[in-house]
Amino acid sequence: MTPRLPIDDALPELLEALKTSGRAVLQAPPGAGKTTRVPLAMLQAGLCKGRIVMLEPRRLAARAAAERMAETLGEPVGQTVGYRVRGDAKVSKTTQIEVVTEGILTRMLQSEPDLPGVGAVIFDEFHERSLNADLGLALCLEVTGALRDDLILLAMSATLDADPVGQLMDAPLITSEGRSYPVETRWLDRPLGAQAQRLDALIDLVVQAERETKGGMLVFLPGEGEIRRAEAALASRLPGDCTLRPLFGALPFAAQRAAIAPVKAGRKVVLATSIAETSLTIPDIRVVVDMGQARRARFDPGSGMSRLVTERVTRAEATQRAGRAGRVAEGVCYRLWSKGEEGALAAYPPAEIEAADLTGLALELALWGAEPGDLAFLTPPPEGALTEARSLLTMLGALDGKGRITEHGRALAALPLHPRLGHMLVRAGGEAAPLAALMAERDPLKGAPVDLSLRLEALRDVRRFQRNRVWQVNMAALDRIKGEVKRLRAQARDAGDLSPAAMAALAYPDRIGQRRKGDVPRYVLSGGKGVVLESDDTLAAARYLVVSDTDGNPREARVRMAAEISERDIRDLFGDQVEWVDSCDWSKRERRVVARRQERFGAITLDDRVWKDVPEDAVARAMLDGVRDLGLRLEGASARLAARVELVRAEGADLPDFSEPGLMETLEEWLLPMLTGIRNADGWKRFDLLPALRARLDWAQTQELDRRAPGSFVTPLGHKVPIDYGGAVPEISIRLQELFGVTRHPVVGGEPLKITLLSPAQRPIQITRDLPGFWAGSYADVRKDMRAQYPKHPWPEDPTQADPTLRAKRRKI
Repeated sequence: MTPRLPIDDALPELLEALKTSGRAVLQAPPGAGKTTRVPLAMLQAGLCKGRIVMLEPRRLAARAAAERMAETLGEPVGQTVGYRVRGDAKVSKTTQIEVVTEGILTRMLQSEPDLPGVGAVIFDEFHERSLNADLGLALCLEVTGALRDDLILLAMSATLDADPVGQLMDAPLITSEGRSYPVETRWLDRPLGAQAQRLDALIDLVVQAERETKGGMLVFLPGEGEIRRAEAALASRLPGDCTLRPLFGALPFAAQRAAIAPVKAGRKVVLATSIAETSLTIPDIRVVVDMGQARRARFDPGSGMSRLVTERVTRAEATQRAGRAGRVAEGVCYRLWSKGEEGALAAYPPAEIEAADLTGLALELALWGAEPGDLAFLTPPPEGALTEARSLLTMLGALDGKGRITEHGRALAALPLHPRLGHMLVRAGGEAAPLAALMAERDPLKGAPVDLSLRLEALRDVRRFQRNRVWQVNMAALDRIKGEVKRLRAQARDAGDLSPAAMAALAYPDRIGQRRKGDVPRYVLSGGKGVVLESDDTLAAARYLVVSDTDGNPREARVRMAAEISERDIRDLFGDQVEWVDSCDWSKRERRVVARRQERFGAITLDDRVWKDVPEDAVARAMLDGVRDLGLRLEGASARLAARVELVRAEGADLPDFSEPGLMETLEEWLLPMLTGIRNADGWKRFDLLPALRARLDWAQTQELDRRAPGSFVTPLGHKVPIDYGGAVPEISIRLQELFGVTRHPVVGGEPLKITLLSPAQRPIQITRDLPGFWAGSYADVRKDMRAQYPKHPWPEDPTQADPTLRAKRRKI
């Protein structure tokens, strides 16, 4: 007899909602039984005519769910219940429930959008918010609106803020209570501190938990590397009756099943990734030890694709993990963080669509023929990341110039590879399979030079490779790569014979690097970014590289994997994208206009020549950038004119902006026509700005300016003395003797001029804004000093009655 599970109480309400609305959101905690009970209940209720397709985010969970449902029916997998995952399938003509991984649903929808023969689609573990699940739901919602109003849709989640999903689907929310025993949570007394100590601290915590508790133990670690190191360390520290079982996605299926199955004797300790959080049931677990970390798919600038990165768990994930200890009896959860750190954890994990590489999504949208805004995404894809993804697809030839999918793009969409690697496999054929598999996996060599050929050599014959090499080889990663090579070769067609570097260039056309000048091996990439190699690396002298992996530093990334490529290969592969570009630019380093004719592939230059017949207008435009770099140099007459204009403009006159920021903003309007013949900093230094500034004013504006702020003061002798408007008040400097006979103080715009009176030697004597007062007052003292210093010059007792002069007295004969 099948044991009763918590989900059974919610099944009548769920089935009624699906019968009435055709849609529902089911929220049920881990262990409630939703994965195995719901599809069977829908089948037995006869809700739909076609097959029930259920999505699982992981291959192990898909197989396990199918096997459990088939076991419930007393059948082998492949009859009523089957599964399809990458590289494996067990289905038949009698299959009515098909458990698939998410990418397979996308392929089904793209090949036959109306999903013939399918009556319902279930999105299990939707709380994980994978990119494929979000896309699959968005596509299914459009299908139900346009082609299949009878298609039943159900989203099932363990822990999720379910209201937004219900609103998106316009579906009722059904909640199932879980059944669990109390779980005691034990935290660290204080924060752990250094990240490097975390794995050692976890191992100590597992040993402590083994001494203090009974029953099966589930230890959560972020990834395979940590699991393998913990397994090696714990083998000698745990009692002999403890059976250690690793559990992660890349593990062979037989080993995964062994981790789930009960042990015959003693105590089982499962070292697992987040794969064991919700979608798998591991019997007899009563103790959980949580390292507090998880791997998430994030866009990796280093590889140009998504990679799994290590992040802190969220509160929702920590709750799910702890709940694993309370399935069969009271349990204990040990957390590798303090209780005070709990509040700093995020509530839910972020949606993959927010931070992952969107190249695959952009390709799927183009194949579907839709913009993101056309589909009902729970979280819309970020516009910037999507634009970058489309740019790459265009470079790969998957999209045309208008963003529409090409035949080549359709071929890439059919491959279970990142479009970069799919493009390489399609163009280079089966010979590219080892490189594609290698690039899709983490580097199997530790501490080795960056040369990709070393990895390929290790892949061909690892024993021979290790004979004279000291570098550490990750054998598990190498085995996975070999398995992937076989699968990819089976899907590839024969093609031309290309070198590994040329193949890599097909996948990374934006990462072909050209060595910069200098002793340090720095490279500019065809996509415009910069990278650097270690100076002692074997490829440090290469003129051209294809870079497949870096450390992701946004300023100047360090190369982690690359291959040397020849210029001939670049021209052969990308000849249609190599073009001659004329450039005429200001060089800050050389402080002059530099005009070149360059043959370019992206940002790298294959040939570089002087552009001899460069048009003068191009030089002038480049020189404008030089002016922006060097500054305007408002001096002398040009500075005085600008000050006059700003003074009158401040009083409300309709005049152009002559402030320095205003002039810089409008350089093209007033300076560009005047820059003919100026090519460098020296030429700009000699350039007279005054004519260009004057040309900004029309006749009427000039007349108004001269009336309200004249440019000069005309002396009694007819000389024009420039008026300086740069200070608080307009001012002039003039020799005192030239103002003899002036009895009224000069005025500009109703304000008295500030006059600096000069000696015959042009030295300041007095500053005044009241010339009659000066004549009547301190002039007498000034006269006394001036007669002593300049006896040959006239110094009349009454300057108001004297004639202005600039001459000395006549000598007596």
